[in-house]
Amino acid sequence: MKKFMDDNFLLENEVSKKLYHEYAKDMPIFDYHCHLNPQEIAENKKFENLTQLWLYGDHYKWRAMRSNGIDEKYITGDASDYEKFYKFVETIEYCFGNPLYHWSHLELKRYFGIEEVINRKNAEIIWKKANECLKQDEFSTKNLIKNSNVVAVCTTDDPVDSLEYHLAISNDKEFEVKVLPTFRPDKAMQVENTDEYLAWLDKLSEVTGLTINSFETLVTGLKARVKFFVENGCLVTDLSMEEPFFKMATPEELETLFSKVLKREKLTSDEVEAYKTALFVELGKEYKKYDLGMQLHMGAQRNNNTRMFEKLGRDIGMDSIGDYSYAYKLSKLLNELEREEKLPKTILYCLNPKDNEVLGTMIGNFQGKDIPGKMQFGSGWWFLDQKNGMLNQMTTLANLGLLRRFVGMLTDSRSFISYTRHEYFRRIMCNLVGTWVENGEVPYDEEILKPMIQEICYLNAKNYFKLEV
Repeated sequence: MKKFMDDNFLLENEVSKKLYHEYAKDMPIFDYHCHLNPQEIAENKKFENLTQLWLYGDHYKWRAMRSNGIDEKYITGDASDYEKFYKFVETIEYCFGNPLYHWSHLELKRYFGIEEVINRKNAEIIWKKANECLKQDEFSTKNLIKNSNVVAVCTTDDPVDSLEYHLAISNDKEFEVKVLPTFRPDKAMQVENTDEYLAWLDKLSEVTGLTINSFETLVTGLKARVKFFVENGCLVTDLSMEEPFFKMATPEELETLFSKVLKREKLTSDEVEAYKTALFVELGKEYKKYDLGMQLHMGAQRNNNTRMFEKLGRDIGMDSIGDYSYAYKLSKLLNELEREEKLPKTILYCLNPKDNEVLGTMIGNFQGKDIPGKMQFGSGWWFLDQKNGMLNQMTTLANLGLLRRFVGMLTDSRSFISYTRHEYFRRIMCNLVGTWVENGEVPYDEEILKPMIQEICYLNAKNYFKLEV
């Protein structure tokens, strides 16, 4: 019987152990997609206790606690931080097989040196040890990032964001980690939410100095914001695309649609698709102009619980995997940009594992000679960010494309100690390749294996996004 989560955790053979410990373990981290709060980084925030660092805003943990019958008081409610921590510890005892069990232990081990198994009898010990550590300056946000061997992170930012905190971070000459903005125009696309959309257009008018009174001026304003983001270090964009859309419209038709929006007239589903398609194409061309990477996160079914949404809002753990059919429209959307050679380098993520092969083959349609691995099948995302999900994604990519060109892992997290997910991924990836070697499916050639492992861990992403460090 193996020891619980020892140095060779998830590494099942000697080749896998060598690949991880000698080639993967110490590679830098480029976390090119996360949801960290740049203000908390700029202000070098320190956390008062483990709950604030570990549980606040973590909807993965919240979902598990609800599944364990924990009252909302101890999740997002007014219970004390220790009570919330204790209820999470109680829940962890039921999490065998859930990635939270591994992630939580890795976080305590790597950041706090806590080796105790997480359970109720150890709860007070863990609480006291962690909170003593949090008093130290090494546990401020900047130091947590720096000490995780991170060289750069890309936050997720609305086009109307001032990026003031990114500027403040870049002006801190003692903090060498790059914190770069990501252009995420979700709110520019959400034309079906009329009141929210019009309020957002007012903000866009304010930050651009333009009167946004037509579809043409909307596009002009968004292009100005892309340029502003690029001037402030942006390398990548993102879009939450629950279900791909595709419907072409003429410029005149688009202006008619925009007029309807201003009049608060409800658009039909076809009109919404036409509006979003036009914006997507215009923005895609702009991304290509600046050589930005375009991420498309597809397949989420959001805000399923109306009662909880009305009580607590978005991003509270009430989202799930959607069951969409989008190969046709996604192909048409990408092809519309490719026809004019305006398709930017693109990463496609799916939330439903049934779509792995769809994306694994879709990327092959639009690869380009100018950029090796221009089209990427993104890492296991959200509910697929676990052992089976990662293995399925990498195996599908290897079967249908080029695993060695893969840009690798990201945290997609709001937590400052989620970098252990990179370790988790690296162990799983090294074990996959090591098993192929052990089984005689690929040769044991360190001149190939070493660069392959290091490229997937870090170098591919660095080169793909042209990160300068």
